[in-house]
Amino acid sequence: MSDAVHAFYGRKTNVSSCFDQATVLVTGNTGFKGSWLSIWLMHLGARVVGLSSNIPTDPSHYVTAGLERRIEQVWGDIRDLKTCRDVMTHHRPDFVFHLAAQPLVRHSYLEPHETFVTNTMGTLNMLEAMRVCRHRCVGVFITSDKCYDNVEQVWGYRENDRLGGRDPYSGSKGAAELVIRSYVASFFNRDSLISVAVGRAGNVIGGGDWAVDRIIPDAIRSWSRGAVLTIRNPKATRPWQHVLEPLSGYLTLASRLTTDPEMIGEAFNFGPAADQNHSVQELLEEMRRHWPGGAWQDVSDPGAVHEAGLLKLCCDKALHQLGWQPLLRFPETVAMTAHWYRSFHEGNRNMWELTRSQIDLYQEQDRQRGRIW
Repeated sequence: MSDAVHAFYGRKTNVSSCFDQATVLVTGNTGFKGSWLSIWLMHLGARVVGLSSNIPTDPSHYVTAGLERRIEQVWGDIRDLKTCRDVMTHHRPDFVFHLAAQPLVRHSYLEPHETFVTNTMGTLNMLEAMRVCRHRCVGVFITSDKCYDNVEQVWGYRENDRLGGRDPYSGSKGAAELVIRSYVASFFNRDSLISVAVGRAGNVIGGGDWAVDRIIPDAIRSWSRGAVLTIRNPKATRPWQHVLEPLSGYLTLASRLTTDPEMIGEAFNFGPAADQNHSVQELLEEMRRHWPGGAWQDVSDPGAVHEAGLLKLCCDKALHQLGWQPLLRFPETVAMTAHWYRSFHEGNRNMWELTRSQIDLYQEQDRQRGRIW
């Protein structure tokens, strides 16, 4: 552990100071959220080590932002326990953010075994690698808002609501949470060198996401070539949020774990304000304001695999225990997302600087509210 991070333990300070000169392992760093988190951590002064098995999309935020030149990349699979142990032993990270996952609901119907092995056993492997390490380390394990047994209730799910999920993706995330809970109760107590907590978020949007079967990437792919986007469930309602919102929550949670043992084993929802649930149709209409000519049509299939129509989170726990709250309103979220993609498609290939500028803007707006940065 670096002297700066060691000195941080046991005292209160802002989040930026926590990560300055720290070594941080980000699993799934080549993915959408992982690449944004890696850039933010470097912006805060951290040495970032990435662990991923591949670059999941082409194009990708990882490549367009030039991350392969800026971090220490380890190519390996979290489904392999030895790989996870070797990374922990060799790099001795002060912090671990575990984001590596099979992230798509529809793909989980096609590859259920892969989904469970990656999301559940991959989580187990990272926990086991941390259990046997011999240095102090904080871990934030990212699951999903879909870990809840979603009965499509109109009020938000709280962290102590029942876990579950009827599709393989949701089931794999619920199972991962049970594994985390077991390791915390059995091994990661207050006397342990390891402090672990859970972050839950979902339906994240922002520039640089090119995954399949996600509404914004699908829209950008269609609209950038002048095609009409086809939508299978325009009335589905989700707590859309910009990628920087949950990442700020993960960073806040990690910093609190260094000072507050009460946070060990706790789970936190990170989502938008309670009044910001919007339908797919509303999201697309807001995007069209920034992308003239964008068109879509409804091709709903009653026989399609199940996808939830309503999902809402209650984030009161994060507000009261972490002092975290979302910053961006829905129009701001969409505007930032559209601006990133338009800049890319208009020929700007310096996406590192654009990403950094959006992080700077977010931090400054948060700082003006007297927040943590």
